Amino acid sequence: MRRTVLIASLFLIGHSLFAQNEDSLFIRRLADEVLVNGKAYDNLYDLTKNVGARLAGSPGMVKAEQWGLKTIQKSGSDKAWLQECMVPHWVRGGQDKAEATYNGSSKKSLDVTALGNSEGSGPKGVTADVIEVKSFDDLESKKDQIKGKIVFYNYHFNPTFVQTFRSYGDAVRYRGAGPSRASKYGAVGVIVRSMTHSTDNVPHTGSTSYDPAYPKIPAVAIGLKDADWLSTQLQKAPVKVSMTTYGHFLPDTIGHNVIGELTGSEFPNEYITVGGHLDSWDLAEGAHDDGAGITQTIEILRAFKALGYKPRHTIRFVLFMNEENGMRGGAKYAEEAKANNEKHIFGLESDAGGFTPRGFSFGGKPEQLEKAKSWVPLFYPYGVYEVTRGGGGADVSPLAGLGAAVSELSPDSQRYFDYHHARNDVFENVNKRELELGAINMAAFIYLVDKYGL
Repeated sequence: MRRTVLIASLFLIGHSLFAQNEDSLFIRRLADEVLVNGKAYDNLYDLTKNVGARLAGSPGMVKAEQWGLKTIQKSGSDKAWLQECMVPHWVRGGQDKAEATYNGSSKKSLDVTALGNSEGSGPKGVTADVIEVKSFDDLESKKDQIKGKIVFYNYHFNPTFVQTFRSYGDAVRYRGAGPSRASKYGAVGVIVRSMTHSTDNVPHTGSTSYDPAYPKIPAVAIGLKDADWLSTQLQKAPVKVSMTTYGHFLPDTIGHNVIGELTGSEFPNEYITVGGHLDSWDLAEGAHDDGAGITQTIEILRAFKALGYKPRHTIRFVLFMNEENGMRGGAKYAEEAKANNEKHIFGLESDAGGFTPRGFSFGGKPEQLEKAKSWVPLFYPYGVYEVTRGGGGADVSPLAGLGAAVSELSPDSQRYFDYHHARNDVFENVNKRELELGAINMAAFIYLVDKYGL
C-alpha cells in the first residue's frame, strides 16, 4: 500500500513539474516573440503621434476607434467589430488661464488647466480673493469666510505612501468633490493642487463631479510649483486671482468599444477578456494613460497568432471607450454580455502605465487567488513577483457582477503620476522594454487561465 501511494505521489509530482516546464517553455516563446518581433512600441507611436488626444466625443475618438479596429484586424483577430455605446461629450472650449495679483499690483501667470467635466467661467472669467484650505475639515472651519472667494485646495499627495495609488486615492476627493463642497458655502471658483508627487509645474486634469444641490462653479488644477508659490504668497498677504475657463457639455454622442476575438477551440462560449481604455484626456497623447494598455492588449493578440496558439476559451481583446470621464464603455460591455447570457470567466486590464511590471491585483474567490499565486514562479523571469488581493481595472470590474474573476497589471507606480492626466503624457516618456515586459506578463496570465481555468 505504501509503495502504491509513493508511486502515485511521485507521478503527481513528476506530472506537475512537467506541466510547469511546458508552461515555462511556452511563456519563454511568448517572451521571445514580443521582445524580438514586438509591435507594441510601434503601435504606440502610431496611436500617439498620428491619432493623438482622444477624449470621448471628440474627433480624436472617432479616429482612434478606426485605428483600433484596423490594428486589431491586422494583428490577426478571427473577427473584430465596433460595439456602440453612448458617451458624454465634454469640451474644453478654449485656452484655460489664471493670473494672480499680489503685493498690490504685481502679477504672475499661473499654470492651470480646467478640471474635466467642469463648467467654465465663460469669456468674462472670475476674479476674486483666494482662500487656502488644507483639507475638507479646514474648509468646514472656514465656511463663514468662503462666500465670494476662490477656494484653493492645497492638499498634498501623501509622500509616505510607497504605493502611489494610495496617495492618489487619498487626494483625488478634492478634485472630484471639491468644487461642490466649496460652492455650498458660496465660493465662485476652485483651484486644486494637482494629483501628483512630481517636482515640475505641469497641471493635471481629471474628472470632477458636481452636486446638483449647489451652483456649478469653474474649477482648475494648478502645477505644483505655482501651488507652492501661491501658498507662500497667501501667508504674507491677500492674493487675488482672475481665472478664465470655457468647459461645457454638448449632448451625448455615439462612441464605440473596439473588440477583437480569438475563438476558443473547446469552450467557444466561455470568455476571457483582456483590455485597456482607448480614450484619453484632451491635453496630451495619452501614452501611459492608456495607450500603453491598448498596445499591450493588441500585442498579446499578435503574439498568440504569431506562435499559432489556439486558445481553449474565446479570448476577447477590448479597447474600451470613455473610461476617463464616464466609464460608459466598460458598463456597456458588461451589459451586453449579460443580455446575451455570456459566461465570462476572467477579465484582465492594463491601466496603470507602461512601466516595469511588478505584479497583478486580483479580485475573485479565495481559492482562485491561491491558484493565481501558484503561477507566480512562472512570472519571475519577467519581473512579476506577486499576485495580491485587490481587483480589476475600472473597465473589467463590471464583469465581476457576471461571476468573472478580474485582475489588473500592477507596474512600478513611482513615475505614473508624473504623467497622469497631464500634457507630458507623451510617447517619449514610455520605455520600449518596460512596455514589452508588461505585455509578456499579461499574455502569460491569459495563457495560464485559458489552459487551467480558475
